[in-house]
Amino acid sequence: MKLRSIVLFAFALLSFSAFAQSDDPILFTVDDTPVHVSEFKYIYTKTNGKEADFSEASLKEYLDLYINFKLKVQKAKELRLDTIKSLQQELAGYRRQLADSYLIDREVTEKLIQEAYERTQQDVDISHIMINLPPNASPEEDLQAQNRIKEAKERLEEGASFEQIAKEYSTDKSVSKNGGHIGWVTALFPNGFYNLETAAYTAPIGEVTGPIKTDAGYHLLLVHGRRPARGEIEVAHILIRNDKMPDTTEARKLIETIYEQLKAGANFEDLAKQYSHDQVTAPKGGYIGFFGINRYEQSFEDAAFALENDGDISKPVQTSIGWHIIKRISLKRGEELRRVKGILQNKVKNDARFELAKQAMIHRIKTEANFREDRTTLQHFVNTLMADSAETFLSYRWRAPEPPSTEILCQFGEDFKVSLGDFENYCQRASRKRQQLAARGILAVVEELYKDFTDEQALRYEERHLEEKYPEFKSLMREYEEGVLLFEVTKQEVWDKAAQDTTGLEAFFEKHKDNYKWDERAVVSQY
Repeated sequence: MKLRSIVLFAFALLSFSAFAQSDDPILFTVDDTPVHVSEFKYIYTKTNGKEADFSEASLKEYLDLYINFKLKVQKAKELRLDTIKSLQQELAGYRRQLADSYLIDREVTEKLIQEAYERTQQDVDISHIMINLPPNASPEEDLQAQNRIKEAKERLEEGASFEQIAKEYSTDKSVSKNGGHIGWVTALFPNGFYNLETAAYTAPIGEVTGPIKTDAGYHLLLVHGRRPARGEIEVAHILIRNDKMPDTTEARKLIETIYEQLKAGANFEDLAKQYSHDQVTAPKGGYIGFFGINRYEQSFEDAAFALENDGDISKPVQTSIGWHIIKRISLKRGEELRRVKGILQNKVKNDARFELAKQAMIHRIKTEANFREDRTTLQHFVNTLMADSAETFLSYRWRAPEPPSTEILCQFGEDFKVSLGDFENYCQRASRKRQQLAARGILAVVEELYKDFTDEQALRYEERHLEEKYPEFKSLMREYEEGVLLFEVTKQEVWDKAAQDTTGLEAFFEKHKDNYKWDERAVVSQY
């Protein structure tokens, strides 16, 4: 196929936004090795970034480069450079590093970031009833809390009002004032409240959901409504406090006088410095800064977010402390994911939701891999420990048996078998955790270590199959392998040979030595 025909063919195919893997034509071949359109599209897009316009000229230029690149890689394979042990070890090391982070980043971090971003685009109006639990609650305390929250739900199902039951049952200290109504909130909820956040964004409006377990205890949740997120607004204000005036009537009169001055063209900052009773913001012209929802009283927030344009000024707004005039300075709403991704990534990685999502992924892997385990073998291991070295196992001195036990402890898929000896070695390495959990006894310690061990093995099993399940990972590995081969073949066939050809280098220098001379750089007078 002529090069121009190849380019036109590629342009026609790449003009489509996507195509099925089964409909992935061969773009060209190098020594019977096919290069598919998907491969070229991936590398073209990745290399060119925002400048990947898929024009005929751009495709032709890059296709020329890619064909030359592939020819050099093929040359490396003909020289059997891909069989060099040091290069194979380098590639294996790179794969381990990439696989360790790739699976977690793709299946946990990226999904949590996307979920968090989508949730921040909505505000949710909620009420809740909470039965709190101490951090280290006993099983009896936990059961008592569960029974209490279930009793509250039964009362609601019988027709009692949510506010009434909240005041009667909820241990949230604010319930006496708000009847359990938290108001408008947005993601991300505080650390340890991911389950409540998920319910707030997924539960049907108007229906009681729960019980929901969080780090604080058990909750019943009622979602009143959802709306597009208000975002964050930057404001200044002028405050006239009721307690600074003879009575509330005088406070209102003064704020209305100030408002009339503003309407007549007076400077907001000057009037804030002159009149405002907010001792913190008055010296700064009333400047508060940015805030989001549910930080101030609803009447204040509603008035602030109702301002349509930067520079707009509200009519006098009443709150529990007095009267305000609010000036909008700017509004941040609906920022693109790429602008907030770094912030969200830091938040989700330091939140309990990260471990919850990781455990959900591990559960999926075990299910898909038809995870099997031999609990009899595990129990035999426990019995041996209790009979022979109970105290030693719970100290740093314990060592795995030699030779390692060969019994199969668990298995993933058809070919990933894990022996008891593997687990014994894991237990030896986990000396710190064995000591930390020692008070719970051998059986509890072994069960905890066994769970951690099988979780780790599930990740190792999945990492073995990354190329099969994730085309992007396969592309990354192909890139690295071909890059290593290109470097090695260039080194052997060009750089090393050039360095050894001293006669050729000398001849080249003589022919081009004028190119290595500096132009006149200084004028020197010598006495």
